[in-house]
Amino acid sequence: MRGVRIVLFALVWLSCVWFGSWERNDNQATRMYAAIGLVERGDASIDPYATLTIDKAMFGGRTYLDKPPGMTLMALPAVWIVDRVTGDRASHYDSAIGGYDFDRYLRLRVRLAVAMGPALLTALAAVLLFDLGVGLSGSAGAGLFAALGYALGTPVWGWSTTLLGHAVVADLYVVAIWAVWRGLSLPRGASGHALLAGVALGWAVVVEHQAVLAGAVLALWAAWAARDRADRGWLIGAALIGGAIALVPFATYNLVAFGTPFRIGYAGVVGWEGMHQGLFGLGMPRMSVLREVTIGARYGLIWVAPVLVLAPYGLWMWGQRPRTRSLAVAAALAAAVVLLVNAAYVYWQGGNTTGPRFAIPAVAPLALGLAAAWAHAGDRGIRIGMAALLALSIAINAAIASAEIFAPPGSAFPVWQAVIAGPFADGVLRTLPSEWFGWSPWAGFRWWCALALPMLAWLVWRVRRVQA
Repeated sequence: MRGVRIVLFALVWLSCVWFGSWERNDNQATRMYAAIGLVERGDASIDPYATLTIDKAMFGGRTYLDKPPGMTLMALPAVWIVDRVTGDRASHYDSAIGGYDFDRYLRLRVRLAVAMGPALLTALAAVLLFDLGVGLSGSAGAGLFAALGYALGTPVWGWSTTLLGHAVVADLYVVAIWAVWRGLSLPRGASGHALLAGVALGWAVVVEHQAVLAGAVLALWAAWAARDRADRGWLIGAALIGGAIALVPFATYNLVAFGTPFRIGYAGVVGWEGMHQGLFGLGMPRMSVLREVTIGARYGLIWVAPVLVLAPYGLWMWGQRPRTRSLAVAAALAAAVVLLVNAAYVYWQGGNTTGPRFAIPAVAPLALGLAAAWAHAGDRGIRIGMAALLALSIAINAAIASAEIFAPPGSAFPVWQAVIAGPFADGVLRTLPSEWFGWSPWAGFRWWCALALPMLAWLVWRVRRVQA
């Protein structure tokens, strides 16, 4: 199965890197401005770019990133590498900040940061989900169904073309779940897996602070699942050390930016008064909002990821087996926490977004249910229907990833009106060849099909052959 893992990783990584998102989206660009400042000036402020973004914070008369710094810190190597290779600097554009040449300067760094960060993690998460699906069900088909459903059948794909943290948090949840499951399957020597789980959950909090809530559910599940092990104390200690290690860059960033490790960018946010309500914009969950982010036509997860309709059934089936019951309960609770946090947020819509972007981390635990749904579908006709649903989901998300992950608000059914029937139908696509090599957007999309579809077909063929 090594070949399946390699091709799956390559397919997902290529698909995330091949398409790009608008580099000047405020939510994305402000993270890159901070990374550029840290690399090129040794300064975390974004003062030179303050007029280019509405997403910012003010402290002591200076302008800073108003987001958690995780994605900015992940982008630092890409900025450093491109600067060293090209010799280019943001200061070269001081008189033309926001112009075409500056956009190209920014785009190159965003694309490499995506390739080294979100795309890499999503490809890794797909492989780990495959491993989880195979290990839990004994079916390679179940593992592949879960992996493809997660990485290419949901907006995890589209958000993995950006420097927003939603897909990364989902990926880190997958890493943590896999590390706990794999570690607990070992009779001894699982401290490394516990350390990895702690790092994953800790870094998720650095990327998006609210990730601590669903992450706590997974951490409690891990501690409970290890209750009968003689080395339980060592495992918990290793996980705590991993979490602490992950928080060190966060504290270091705060020291560089603010002179203290104890500050959150949201505390100084400018222009978003709702962030000063409740706990940085979080109040009580609203059932009407929960309905909108799950089944609502404008933001509902089900419309941008139809394959997830199978996830609750799959988790229910996992829950019927003693071996997987605790994992199913933890996955369901973690997904519910993510959705409830979205429903409790004052800016729950997320501005320009295709689908409910704050709900994307819930896809990670839900994807476990996809493996169970496939494994328990004994009838060939049912599996053909499930495969068709997955194919539809991949087609929808190919359009989203290539055309518009940042759909503007206002459409009654954005996935159709603002994506498929809009920029995608019109050929307004962002592909690697069209952005950098002068190809037409449709030529770039066709070449992705020429590369990706054979890999996808080979994966299906290989898995079917293994199970024959």
